[in-house]
Amino acid sequence: MDICRFALLNSPLHLPPLSILIRPPVLFQSFQTCPPKITKFSHLPLLPPKPINHTRLLCTSSHTSSPSSSSMEAPPQGYRRNVGICLINDSKKIFAASRLDIPNAWQMPQGGIDEAEDPRTAAMRELREETGVNSAEILAEVPYWLSYDFPPEVRAKLQQQWGSDWKGQAQKWFLLKFTGKDEEINLLGDGSEKPEFGEWSWMSAEQIIDLAVDFKKPVYKEVLAVFAPYLQ
Repeated sequence: MDICRFALLNSPLHLPPLSILIRPPVLFQSFQTCPPKITKFSHLPLLPPKPINHTRLLCTSSHTSSPSSSSMEAPPQGYRRNVGICLINDSKKIFAASRLDIPNAWQMPQGGIDEAEDPRTAAMRELREETGVNSAEILAEVPYWLSYDFPPEVRAKLQQQWGSDWKGQAQKWFLLKFTGKDEEINLLGDGSEKPEFGEWSWMSAEQIIDLAVDFKKPVYKEVLAVFAPYLQ
């Protein structure tokens, strides 16, 4: 955990000699004891904004990884770059849809990042292609990549489908708020890709994890833990 504290420096008031009192006052601006730590992913908030205490500001950075998932600042070699979308409605419920190719498996939207494509742009594109949703805005993102490995049978199937042998997927996750009406949701997508889902529903975080395939559960748990302040 990296901790930096910003404090206003105060000192006891002493009465100076009269000769000093008649001098023009000199004003000093307060200064920070250490500069803020700027990270590559600071453009989106992870937590709701908090009011600043004008006398003391404490900023912390911490992260505990799930033992079954891998987190990193850059996607690792051999893993397909991917985005995940956690779409929530006004009731703080999460969008999930059932996969056509895996019975009883539900998931949040996700998809590959094109060459030279910005992950945020990819997230909006994948959401539109898979659900038909255009009415959404980005609220937050997980500021690191999360990865999972494909089970052997899934890896072999996708190798034939994609023509590339990926170990798994490295994902950048985004939290989006749905600003449209449910009627906008269309699992045929925008018509640019083959449909992947059969049914959809708004769910709780617990339902999302329970209905996900086993090899995605650790990543889902970590993603929903990061976004938890927005789901309460």
